[in-house]
Amino acid sequence: MVEALQPPIGSVLVVGGGIGGIQASLDLANAGYLVHLVESKPAIGGVMSTLDKTFPTNDCSMCILSPKLVEVGRHKNIRIHTLCDLQSVEGEAGRFTATLRNRPRYIDSEKCIACGKCAEKCPKKVPNAFNQELNDRKAAYVLYPQAVPLKYAIDADHCIYFKNGKCRACEKFCPANAVDFSQQETIETVDVGAVVLAPGFHAYDPSHIVRYGYGTLKNVVTSMEFERILSASGPFEGHLVRPSDHQEPRKIAWLQCIGSRDIREDSHPYCSGVCCMYAIKEALVAKEHAGAELDTAIFYMDMRTHGKGFEQTYNRAKEESGVRFIRARVHSIEPETDDRLKVTYVTDSGLPQDEVFDLVVLSVGMEIDAATRELARKLDISLDGDGFCRTHPFAPVTSSRPGVFVCGAFAGVKDIPQTVMEASAAAAGAAGLLATARNTAIPSEQKGAEPLTLEDTPRIGVFICHCGTNIAGVVDVQAVKAYAETLPDVAFATTNLFTCSADTQASIRQAIVDNRLNRVVVAACTPRTHEALFQETIQEAGLNPYLFEFANIRDQNAWVHQNQPEEATRKAKDLVRMAVAKARLLEPIDPLSISVNKNALVIGGGAAGMSAALGLADQGFETILVERDTTLGGNARLVHQSWNGHAVAPLLDEMIQRVSIHPAIRVLHQSTIQSVEGFVGNFVSTVQTPQGLQHIEHGAVVVATGAHPFRPAEYLYGSHPRVSIWHELDERLESDPAALASAKGIAYIQCVGSREPQRPACSRICCTATLQSAIRWKTAKPDLRVFVLYRDIRSYGQREALYQQARELGVIFIRYDLEHKPQVQADTNGGLLVTVHDPILDRPIEFPVDYLNLATAIVAPEGQETLAQMLKVPLTEDGFFLEAHVKLRPVDFATDGVFVCGLAHYPKSIDESIAQGQAAAARAATLLVQETIDIAPIVSVVNEDKCIGCGLCEASCSFGAIRLKKVVGKGYRAENLSALCKGCGVCAASCPQQAIDMKHFRKQQIEAAICARAVAGA
Repeated sequence: MVEALQPPIGSVLVVGGGIGGIQASLDLANAGYLVHLVESKPAIGGVMSTLDKTFPTNDCSMCILSPKLVEVGRHKNIRIHTLCDLQSVEGEAGRFTATLRNRPRYIDSEKCIACGKCAEKCPKKVPNAFNQELNDRKAAYVLYPQAVPLKYAIDADHCIYFKNGKCRACEKFCPANAVDFSQQETIETVDVGAVVLAPGFHAYDPSHIVRYGYGTLKNVVTSMEFERILSASGPFEGHLVRPSDHQEPRKIAWLQCIGSRDIREDSHPYCSGVCCMYAIKEALVAKEHAGAELDTAIFYMDMRTHGKGFEQTYNRAKEESGVRFIRARVHSIEPETDDRLKVTYVTDSGLPQDEVFDLVVLSVGMEIDAATRELARKLDISLDGDGFCRTHPFAPVTSSRPGVFVCGAFAGVKDIPQTVMEASAAAAGAAGLLATARNTAIPSEQKGAEPLTLEDTPRIGVFICHCGTNIAGVVDVQAVKAYAETLPDVAFATTNLFTCSADTQASIRQAIVDNRLNRVVVAACTPRTHEALFQETIQEAGLNPYLFEFANIRDQNAWVHQNQPEEATRKAKDLVRMAVAKARLLEPIDPLSISVNKNALVIGGGAAGMSAALGLADQGFETILVERDTTLGGNARLVHQSWNGHAVAPLLDEMIQRVSIHPAIRVLHQSTIQSVEGFVGNFVSTVQTPQGLQHIEHGAVVVATGAHPFRPAEYLYGSHPRVSIWHELDERLESDPAALASAKGIAYIQCVGSREPQRPACSRICCTATLQSAIRWKTAKPDLRVFVLYRDIRSYGQREALYQQARELGVIFIRYDLEHKPQVQADTNGGLLVTVHDPILDRPIEFPVDYLNLATAIVAPEGQETLAQMLKVPLTEDGFFLEAHVKLRPVDFATDGVFVCGLAHYPKSIDESIAQGQAAAARAATLLVQETIDIAPIVSVVNEDKCIGCGLCEASCSFGAIRLKKVVGKGYRAENLSALCKGCGVCAASCPQQAIDMKHFRKQQIEAAICARAVAGA
């Protein structure tokens, strides 16, 4: 008798509490799995918690991370294990037993109230590793101000009691009796079905590069140290000063590629991918802190701003902010005086140059540390030659061990958006493996807070955020708080360092109860990222979430009036006064609940679309895949091999086969979307198929419509038979061996139609494709002369190996700029003559070639606007779909229930497209697993007694959310369809009878805010 296979376990172990681990945990927890989140430090947050701001959005890093931290901390399906190390994983995919080592905190987390008395009384100072040892902390400490969990810990390696048995001051003064020196290390086992590894990266240590003086010259700092210098919670409270004398620098230099793109044994040959962008960000933020007169210079080899929106930020830094970009690798840094530094480098012309700076920032790269390598060894995970987890281009988040998934920098250098995408992709992989065990391990629903009994008179609480220096650096928040206390019906007002932090959320809940508050106003950053967080907090205290009002005193005030502190403070008072006036008239609003259709629609059958379809189908959701072509595969059919050498065709065929035979996937070939009606959870799409129109009901949509190469009108393309674009050259030489045999020279021109005013974005994948092609034909015919004409070689990440290989093979690289674009003319023998200005020789050079290949821009397909209008989602200026948030919601749209992946989002490689397709599946699954969902009840309401049935509202509504209906005895009257309503208010604004009002934005509420008058002292 064959023993039945045991069912999988419906829980997942996530290792690493950075943004990757956080996103994977949330996606899995929201999809119905119990998550054990393991972090070796005392709190989660990872590297992102150390950063000051993120670009290109200019958001404060902690401002956008804090809501995620709070959500993880309060999620009923997530168990956080801090000061915890994974020791081993036994078993097989679906049924693992993980052994965890829990190190003692010496503070009882259940008792600790995070008052900080232990740290205040602790006499032992310790270098603060979180602040890159630029200042000290105590042996009793909390990792950072917004830490989750916000619980103190005692550093046994430095604690006086553990050294000599004396002191115990923390224990003596702790008001909660939370100090517990008797705690011991414990071993714990947890049963899980899958593992997600997100251990992050280690910043390169430049102390052994003697010529740069790090560690001996006080004003030479790393980029990580500079982030902490800029941070409001950092060692200098956000004041830009140099470490040596705490004076403000007037000239700062950034040196790129420190520890990266370097073949020495103490460095890494790969590009770390993120350094160029964060150096630009730091230069811009430094100018915000110090003023436009601050002189900033970035020394670089190639400026690699290849992400979405990054090139535009680079251009703004050069053209608007005055950041200087100097193409040079710095030879050395020497002390000019006690506090100033002499930077020596060589110009393009070969001349040595010296320049003196007040501060030098070393842009250090990423590496995998010894602890992570040891973890991989324990878990039997294969690593590549650079120490990153070995993955496969068609399985980019799958490790060598079945059931163990990876994301973020552990699988190769990544920026934040790509890390978040891969985290969701890893969640999709784990969820697909454990689909039959969904909801089997999560705890039963707990009863929420009892609704508070509200008094008739408004009692308003006002919470004003410092947001570090983001607000308090401009606005006098204490004056705003004092003013708020004078406003009518304000029963409580206070300030907080970070109002979005976990401890402040608890304080808000307590203040509501203690002060019998029935309205809450938060004056802070932006409702775009934080309104839902505060609404959930007051709901936990028993208030209706719509008894909340947000005053945006950061984006709409402090950020735009940085040089006008007095006026900004007055404006902050105005904004708070208006918010309080509106809050007095707020009313509870009941949620709207709708059922969810479990089917999904994927538009586009390329690599990304198929990846999304498989990710959804593997989790048990019926998926309809709409493809306008006769075959699946999209642009991937044109690709010969992945950037790391895997043949694409057989892998793509295997993927197509999986899609074609999957019982939960229905493919509609030669089909197009004609219309999309409905709303999140309940869409109805009309699809034109060869068999006729089909009406498909589904709960979620994934957009994977792809893109295509730009066809230029320059460089003789279209008029000369030997000028080609992208893969056309490879196809020609592969199909005609005689053409290669007779060829003596090939040239490639990069950035054709991209990185130009009409298309300012970098197309990301062009340099890699050119390097692959150049290597292929140079290898096939070593005596072939191969030229690459480029502006910046953007072989980011481990793709740098291709650049190194091409140079070693003898491929000739010639740089050009927009002012000296190459010239191409037909040769008399049927070939081509290329002329380009060489910046090293400072003269034009001319050479003949047999073939010219153009790396042209990747552009959005025609008709994208029509689909965007159907789905009610936005596009960028260059026609790609615009995600909800570039960092934290890179596959979501602002329109609920609609997701994006692949080239439809932005140009990317096959492995990145597949990962984003899986990520879209994970995000869609968090919706589709629910039987019902609550939607925002901020909708229009119609007063039938005032309505005259003119129909102007119906004609004005872009969402079909209002229509005329016949009412007995009254004729036609307007009716709101709440599930379709987006709360835009156009119908209310257009109604000539003022018969339509908006919940939460009623006429009297808006008028109260507008008409609020200042009281004495404003």
